[in-house]
Amino acid sequence: MIMMKALIFEKSGIENLKISDVKEPTLGPHDVLVKVKMAGVNPIDYFVVNFIPVTPMPHIPGAEIYGEVAKVGDHVKSVNIGDKVVVYNRVFDGKCDMCLQGMEQLCRNGGIISIITNGGFSEYFSVSEHNLVKVEGINDEIAASLPVAALTAYHALSTVQVFGKTVVVFGASGNTGQFAVQFAKMMGGYVIAVSNKNWVKEFGADEVVSYDKVEEKVKELTNGRMADIVINSVGSSVWDKSLSVLGLNGKLLFFGGITGSNVSLDLGAIYGKHASLIGTTGGNRKELVELASMAKKLKVKVWKVRKLEDGKEALQDLFNKNRDGRILIKIE
Repeated sequence: MIMMKALIFEKSGIENLKISDVKEPTLGPHDVLVKVKMAGVNPIDYFVVNFIPVTPMPHIPGAEIYGEVAKVGDHVKSVNIGDKVVVYNRVFDGKCDMCLQGMEQLCRNGGIISIITNGGFSEYFSVSEHNLVKVEGINDEIAASLPVAALTAYHALSTVQVFGKTVVVFGASGNTGQFAVQFAKMMGGYVIAVSNKNWVKEFGADEVVSYDKVEEKVKELTNGRMADIVINSVGSSVWDKSLSVLGLNGKLLFFGGITGSNVSLDLGAIYGKHASLIGTTGGNRKELVELASMAKKLKVKVWKVRKLEDGKEALQDLFNKNRDGRILIKIE
């Protein structure tokens, strides 16, 4: 029996997360064993460890995985040993109506890797070859940010017409926010980043405004028209501000809820503006392939790189008021 190191918990609660020796995954004929090089740390990982019912138990979290192909099943043809790959983090059957529409993230018979399967906070991870996308010529930090942080932002913005529009991004320095700023600019938007971090200007923001002055600044910068598109990647804490800066016939895109998911709605403020509220989640495989091809143009601001054995601290760091960019786990 071959063993590997992994972060694992036997019952919910971050206090139960520990580094352990576990059995290395076995491979089916269409599976690939990935030697994990780096994993992103995202709010979903914190919620998996603390709150979300998961399977199997004991459980390995980690939804955002980048590594190198170490072993392949007998029928694998699309990747070879040594290839650098990222893992599309959805289990999908490829047969349901959602999959056939190219929306594998909504597969009726699937789910999220790290919730309905073990995740990638481990030395090795096994997955179907259909979940792998090859990456070349990019650094580990960008690669490890493609499957969740970048893909979530890219998919959300792909649901609307950005060119020539004013886009306001809340949480612009966060995991998804820093990519939303980049994609909105690449797609031809006028980008107003809401952040207390001036470095987001280097990521493509035309303007950076603070949370406490966001309404007056957006009004001033748009001559009263307000935003065509608002991105809320933060959750309930900025919900009211998100709606207040949304202009007539505007679209509010939202995903993630690190500050909470429950809000009160003023229906008149929504239908009176002819506003659209658009919830999005993840992205599809085609979009992840597109991201891999454009990844050399992307930047990522990294705050901390932790070791696998410091996974508990990495998850707690998500809520550190001094956090300034992404947290990543490097697996030696």
